[in-house]
Amino acid sequence: AKQGRVFSSSSAQAAGLQGTQHAKEHNRVHQEEWAFAISLGFERRGVSAAMQRVLGAPLFRRLSTSRAEFCQVASSLHHPVGSFAYSTDRIPEAGQPTSISHPQLLKEDEITAGITGNEYSSRREKLLKLLPDKGLAIIAAAPVKMMTDVVPYPFRQDADYLYLTGCLQPGGIAVLSKDCGFCMFMPDSDPHDVVWQGETAGVHAALDIFKADRAFPMHKMHEILQNMIGKASTLFHNVKTALPAYTELEAFRGATYNDNVKDISRYTHELRWRKSPSEIKLMRQSASIACQSLLKTMLFSRTCPEESKLSAKVEYECKMRGAQRMAFNPVVGGGTNGSVIHYSRNDQNIKDGDLVLMDVGCEFHGYLSDLTRTWPPCGTFSSAQEALYDLILETNKECVKLCRPGVSIQQIHNSSVQMLCRGLKELGILKDDCTARYYHQLNPTSIGHYLGMDIHDCSTISNNRPLQPGVVITIEPGVYIPLSFDVPERYKGIGIRIEDEVLITDTGYEVLTGSMPKELSHLKSLLNFSNNTLAEPNELRAALS
Repeated sequence: AKQGRVFSSSSAQAAGLQGTQHAKEHNRVHQEEWAFAISLGFERRGVSAAMQRVLGAPLFRRLSTSRAEFCQVASSLHHPVGSFAYSTDRIPEAGQPTSISHPQLLKEDEITAGITGNEYSSRREKLLKLLPDKGLAIIAAAPVKMMTDVVPYPFRQDADYLYLTGCLQPGGIAVLSKDCGFCMFMPDSDPHDVVWQGETAGVHAALDIFKADRAFPMHKMHEILQNMIGKASTLFHNVKTALPAYTELEAFRGATYNDNVKDISRYTHELRWRKSPSEIKLMRQSASIACQSLLKTMLFSRTCPEESKLSAKVEYECKMRGAQRMAFNPVVGGGTNGSVIHYSRNDQNIKDGDLVLMDVGCEFHGYLSDLTRTWPPCGTFSSAQEALYDLILETNKECVKLCRPGVSIQQIHNSSVQMLCRGLKELGILKDDCTARYYHQLNPTSIGHYLGMDIHDCSTISNNRPLQPGVVITIEPGVYIPLSFDVPERYKGIGIRIEDEVLITDTGYEVLTGSMPKELSHLKSLLNFSNNTLAEPNELRAALS
């Protein structure tokens, strides 16, 4: 109560009143101050406005205040819809970590870990510059998807919505235009949902934390957004997260009929393609976590060569190092399962002498990592495995060297196809007169993709576009030989991929996953290292630091 008091102008006037009028006014101000103090106490403990009125009524009866009077006072002390409230100390419920609730994660000026409010504001300003004068952008949050009738799948925010707002919760809609600025529609608070799921961000948080110019509860969207759409010449929205709540508005349907509705990703992907210094720092951390975790899993595979347990191990290690989730379901393909490019069952034992291909990545505060290594848990490569591994490794290293500004992913891919075709012919896996069709049966994938807030990031940006500093890509040559393919028996069923993350710099490149061993000699040393020895090899110690 001492920290939360806000004295209104009425409080100042009360000081000059005399006699009975002074007493009545002082009592009213006293009640207002206590109403605010109790309301603030409830709010800081995650109690919704509706529940505050229910729980606070008995307290106000002691102050000779009726339930109706209390509700009126308490309601008046909440922010008016669509504007900032006068308050110096109120902390709106964010429904996600803030620098106050989680000082171990966020600095004072950060909205999400590593990204400041100023950077979010700069992103929105850049988007507004890309929009036409009468353009209106509508970006909805990702929807909640249900596993069963009452159990949701783990929620992950849509990358465009997160990139522009910093809001990690479902149910909101962001609207931007040069006329209205940055507006947010926030989910209506339901006391029942609060009891079961906790408080979520509302209008107060949109204004005070996410720095919206205007904010409204979702039930106001029909009239307010309808009017905004009516004034716009062209609408841009996130097709992936489009909601009937706005697509069924009469004005939106009319714009669709007139072909005035476009996909916003043409602009948001342009902004997200080049990473800021803050984003690069988060991507380095995400890559470091993935490298350390995969290295620990590689060592673990010596004593536990089972796909399911290796999958569990790498997820455990990532989360213990601060990752919020995996970037995707890990690929843990032992033996012939490694020749299935996106194998995901992860339910087989790995036979002695077989390779295991592990493609993993994690998410660290909105930014993803992605790397692949292939190795024999037994510690020994067969001659056929080693020959193929050497080819993939050499292709990986040569393609990484091609990474620099001005070169495109497609150009790097074309070079990788030439290198792999030549090498596969030398090994007798491809015939000298084979066509591209036969090669693509062994590797139908591209050499890489863009990486960032999504695993295949910025999908509207062409692979033919020359790379620029700040872009992050993957380099992932591989070969996947089916059992049915007409090759020498020793190569059948082998799958090998070596994938690294590469940041394009002003002068060339930086391998973000460079701490994860991939040289044959290093893998053999690690896999045959005695678990009973107390001292770890220098390379392992450095990678795990």
